[in-house]
Amino acid sequence: MAKTLRALAWTMGVACVLIGAYHVVLGVASVPGAEDAGATVDSRERFYNAIFLGYGLAWIWAARQRPVPATAVRWLAGVFALSAAGRVLSLAVHGQPHWFQLPLIALEVVLPPVFFWLAAADEKRVASAGL
Repeated sequence: MAKTLRALAWTMGVACVLIGAYHVVLGVASVPGAEDAGATVDSRERFYNAIFLGYGLAWIWAARQRPVPATAVRWLAGVFALSAAGRVLSLAVHGQPHWFQLPLIALEVVLPPVFFWLAAADEKRVASAGL
C-alpha cells in the first residue's frame, strides 16, 4: 500500500504541476470552448492555476515524505473531492460542459476515496510497525 500511495501521490502532484503551468502560460486559450472568454476570465484562469500548480507541489512534498503523511493526504484528497463537488454542482446548474471535462469529473469523484483508503491503510501499517 505504501508504494501505491507514494506513486499515486507523486503522479497526482506532477500532473497538477504540469496542468497548472500549462494553464498559467496559455490562460483562457488552454480551456476548450472558452477561447473568447475575455480578459477577466483569462486573469482568473491564470490566477487559479498558479494555485493549482502549488497544490501539485504539496502532493509532491507529501509523496517525498517517509512515511507519506496520512493527514496531508486526507487534506489534499479532501480539496480534490471539493473540486468534484464544484464540478457536479456546475453540471447540475449549467448542464454538460465540454466533453473533455467529463473524464476529469470522473477522476475527481473516484480518486479521493482511493486516497482516503490508501492513507488509512498506510497509517495502520506505520502504527503497527512503530515507525
